[in-house]
Amino acid sequence: MSVNDTPVVQLSGVRIDRGGRAILRDVSLDVPRGSITAVLGPSGSGKSTLLAALTGELHPVAGSLRLFGEPVPRDSRALLEMRRNIGVLLQGNGLLTDLTVAENVALPLRTHTRLPAPVLRRLVEMKLQAVGLLATADAWPRELSGGMARRVALARALALDPPLMIYDEPLTGLDPIASGVIMSLIHRLNESLGLTSVIVSHHVHETLPICDQAVVIANGGIVFAGTPAQLRESTDPLVLQFLHGQPDGPIPFDAVPRTPQRSAA
Repeated sequence: MSVNDTPVVQLSGVRIDRGGRAILRDVSLDVPRGSITAVLGPSGSGKSTLLAALTGELHPVAGSLRLFGEPVPRDSRALLEMRRNIGVLLQGNGLLTDLTVAENVALPLRTHTRLPAPVLRRLVEMKLQAVGLLATADAWPRELSGGMARRVALARALALDPPLMIYDEPLTGLDPIASGVIMSLIHRLNESLGLTSVIVSHHVHETLPICDQAVVIANGGIVFAGTPAQLRESTDPLVLQFLHGQPDGPIPFDAVPRTPQRSAA
């Protein structure tokens, strides 16, 4: 298998614990290079736990997790180096209120590079232009709408040109129009920059149209993995309960996941 054919993200039989309790069990998943994969599921299903494993915050207690063809390192220096290749868009944006928009976007560049000021400034302008917010460079985060702040956070996540982007609930708190703008932007940037993207979300109908692969997590494991079209046609009770927001069904409304009934559908 060539480098270009190697999935950017590879999980095989992964188990991830938090506080001594298994949150995800027997998780196997490949994320092809250049694709957009949606990781869907109800609140508390383990989506954020999976994200923490992808960024090296949590390490699997069983199974194999590889990024870019290599195991996720445990050494702090090697892990920091790997994280330079991962852009993360946080739920709460994480913009620093005492920095301007341009200064927020420049932060990763100042932290990880020694670029001269003119080059750094030009790179910041390019990132803001990519998300359509060059005119807001001198604004403060408090002056931005929710959708604009999310786009600035996206520009900052792209500052180091990471080949892998992870989006943690990118539509939280956004109105339908802003949500549409963000999803369209994610799709356009993935294509134009040659990215690989993983979107962790419970917003099914907004996320599926831009995805190549959909994964549903419930009851401690993957209960579906396939194309968006296959997801819409699924008759699996677990999938149907989640897609249609049914309060009663095989997915319990509690904090303790059950043993998953299947690994894929």
